[in-house]
Parts: sequence; structure tokens; C-alpha cells
Amino acid sequence: MKAYTYIDKGYFALLEKPEPRILDPKDAIVKVTLASICTSDLHIKHGSVPRAVPGITVGHEMVGIVTEVGEQVHSVKPGDRVTVNVETYCGECWFCKHGYVNNCQSPDGGWALGCRIDGGQAEYVRVPYADQGLNRIPDSVTDEQALFVGDILATGFWAARISEIKEEDTVLIIGAGPTGICTLLCVMLKHPKHIIVCEKSEERRAFVKEHYPDVIVTTPEECMGCTGAYGAPLGGADVVIEVAGYEESFQLAWQSARPNAIVTVVALYDRPQILPLPDMYGKNLTFKTGGVDGCDCAEILSLIEQGLIDTTPLITHRYSLEEIEEAYRVFESRTEGVIKIAVDCLRPVVI
Repeated sequence: MKAYTYIDKGYFALLEKPEPRILDPKDAIVKVTLASICTSDLHIKHGSVPRAVPGITVGHEMVGIVTEVGEQVHSVKPGDRVTVNVETYCGECWFCKHGYVNNCQSPDGGWALGCRIDGGQAEYVRVPYADQGLNRIPDSVTDEQALFVGDILATGFWAARISEIKEEDTVLIIGAGPTGICTLLCVMLKHPKHIIVCEKSEERRAFVKEHYPDVIVTTPEECMGCTGAYGAPLGGADVVIEVAGYEESFQLAWQSARPNAIVTVVALYDRPQILPLPDMYGKNLTFKTGGVDGCDCAEILSLIEQGLIDTTPLITHRYSLEEIEEAYRVFESRTEGVIKIAVDCLRPVVI
């Protein structure tokens, strides 16, 4: 089968590999129908993920059709259309039982697919702990609608959940990339008083204005004034969710928060960030950080089925698996209004 593979720092290649097989009775094999490129894939390519293993197939955001299951898999069967969770987790350790599945103690726990074990920018993928890692897609939900459930939509849902958003709050989201938009959609479900999106890209600001006209849009330069105008009496947002992943956006996150606010850091950075405690002393901020606990996929699929979440506008480009090199080139360039690229692993179609 064809599989896009991490060779070495700065170098991916589309290779021929053997199709995966069941290695554990809790495994399932999924024929990938649609995958997408994530910024985390670029972090691997640029050498910013030390735990990534050279030789693995990349890709952790995908949907497909189950073709084979191990004898201890009970939640899905061959022929089921499924989402694939970015995280693999056993469901049995202390962390899993408390909902902290990103910290699963299994050797394959946490973000493994496309990082430490073969992922899904390929024709087939093996999914460990399939009962936890796969969710059946309702018949009325398309592959495109479900594509982001297992990763960036799960991340946005988790970020909104842990941010303790209340209806009287002003919520600031920093970054309007794919994860930022997914976070926005999930914050909207909480119905806060104001939602502000801060984004430096003119094209992405235009995207937010077009699709979500009730959302306040600002630039990094104007963000402090905007949160001061719409935020708490002392100035600043009640909740800040940082999704952009830059040093400037990290600093802007705490600066834009009111005293005693919650700052939720969702972004994956490629270098350490500095927490200037003397400068923020007295703001009494609560920081929430870390990787997504992606255990809400069934609920997210239900919300999609009800028409309460729609991420299909995010798919701005589509390529076949054979054209994945070009897809990465376009995604890395961030030109031509790119939000999210889908890779069709079944049909050689370009849209």
C-alpha cells in the first residue's frame, strides 16, 4: 500500500509498505477513506517532536471503513464507517478511568498514531484499543463532516469544556487556524456573552467574518483594546484560549486576561515559552495546559448529526494520496486561503 512516511528531519516520502495486520486482539484495521494534514505533522517534519519515530507513517486525523477486528473488539465490526481518535488509550489505567486519556499508561497511550506507530496518511491503518479509539459515524453524517472529530474538533471541544465558560463571559480565542475555528464552534455551544477571535492573517479574519458574523474579530495589535472594550470592568477577557502557538500569542494570552481569569493553552509550541511571573503577579490567573483528552468523540458526532457543529467549510483544498507531496507544499506555504487540506485515500480526485 502507499503510505506517507517520516524518513528524517525535513524529509517525508510516499512509500510502498505492507498493509498493516492485527497485532493484538484489541486492534482493528481501517481502510482510510479521507485523511487530513495537521500542523503537528509539520512539527514532526521540522524535527520538533523528539518522540516521533523515523520510518513511521504520518497522519493522525482520518476517517475510514473497518475491514478487520481483533477478537476482543466489540464496539465496531467490519463494514462500519468510523472516526479514528488521535489518541490511543487502554480505558483501564487510573488516568483513563478519570478521563485523562492523553496520559494513558499503555506503551501505545496518548498521541501514538502517526508519531510513534504508523498513522493514517495511507491506504490502511492499524488502530490499537479499537473499542476506545474508533467511533461509528451515523449514516446521515458524511466523511467530510466527521473528518476532524478525532483530533482538532476533539481538541476544541476539550478546550471549551475545561475553560469553565459561563453565559456572562467574554471569551477570547487567539488563533483562527483549523483548531482555532473548531474551538470557536465548541465555545459557541456554551453561549457566552461575547466571543472575540484574534488572528493576524487577513484571509483567516475574513473567513471568520464570513461564516460567523456574530463573532468579534480583531488583530494582535488591537486585541488588548478589544478585550478592554468587551471584557470585565477591570479590562480583559474572562476566558482566554490560546490556539496559535507562537511566543507572541502566548504572551498576549495572559496579557489579555482579566484578573482571576482562566487561560487555557491548547497550542503545541516548537520551543519553550517563558512565564513572566513577576509581570503577571497579582493577576491571579489560572492556567490550564496540555494535550487534548480526546474521549468526547461520540458526543461530538451526535452534535454533528443534530446540525449543531459543521466543520466542512474548513476543507478548502482536496488532493489524492498520490498528490500528497503537493498537498504538503501548499499547506506549508499557507497561501491561496488554505485553512485545511483533505487527502482522499480512495479516489484520485482533486477539487
